[in-house]
Amino acid sequence: MLYSYITIVSIHGLKNSMNNFRNLFLAGTLFAATPAFAEISVMASIKPVHSLVAAMMEGVGSPSLIVQGAGSPHTYSLKPSQAEELQEADLIFWIGHKLEAFLEKPLETIATKATAVELLDNDAIKKLAPREGGSFEAHEEEGEADHGHGEEVDAHIWLDPQNAILMAKQIEKALIEADPANAAAYAANGVKLRAEITALQAEIKTMLDPVKDKGSIVFHDAYQYFEQRFGIRVLGSITASPEVMPGAERLTELKAKLIELNAACVFAEPNFEPKLINAIIEGTAAKTGTLDPEGSGIAEGPALYPTMMRGIAISLRDCLTQAN
Repeated sequence: MLYSYITIVSIHGLKNSMNNFRNLFLAGTLFAATPAFAEISVMASIKPVHSLVAAMMEGVGSPSLIVQGAGSPHTYSLKPSQAEELQEADLIFWIGHKLEAFLEKPLETIATKATAVELLDNDAIKKLAPREGGSFEAHEEEGEADHGHGEEVDAHIWLDPQNAILMAKQIEKALIEADPANAAAYAANGVKLRAEITALQAEIKTMLDPVKDKGSIVFHDAYQYFEQRFGIRVLGSITASPEVMPGAERLTELKAKLIELNAACVFAEPNFEPKLINAIIEGTAAKTGTLDPEGSGIAEGPALYPTMMRGIAISLRDCLTQAN
């Protein structure tokens, strides 16, 4: 009886040991298949860029956003806490000096250990010159801030989904070079993100095709990448830069253009007085809507980019559908 008891106990102990070994093996396998936490500190300048970087880092880490809330890259000033973060950053993604001029000196003097990835400095990306003349106000304000960096470029490149796909590839490459331990996770996220943007482009095209022949006037001239990709007609802009309010003469000129060109809609942007829009459409049949080209009214994160692009399309479709 004692022998049988000892045998039973021994077998029971062996089973426990085998179970423990199996659990340890499974845990090790799961651990090996799970991406490691990113050992790099990553920052992104504006919400659309941050959204693409956040989607690429999903499951690995979270980038910090520099221009937060409804802030504008044209007038933004770094907070002291952000200057400290720049000092410790390994990777910083930005469009470039043509949009975030406030970042130029900090990148040179503060973020000395970081690799700054200028997304506008990508030969594969489609680049357009700013429009001037006709119903588009001259871009003197933005030109004066160019600091001699060569010919003018419209920096709103992310509003073309094909450009966003190329930006995503550039972001993926930089992340893999800086954090090779998570290369597989970044590559998988890249495949997923590019597929989502491709599907988003098809969705927006289907949404806008029925109204693309109707013309509109936008608050500031930020949308030509979107227009060219989807065939939308924008007849003019109220101002070249959202921080520079147009004078009475400009508003009178635009109202005459609106009537002459039979513009169906006039679009405002978040955080700007709607009185300007009302002054232009008063006495006309034009409708109004709101476009948000930088996602200022959307919570930051991976979902911002598709939400922002879809929101622009919905606003255009809804306003242009209502118009005669």
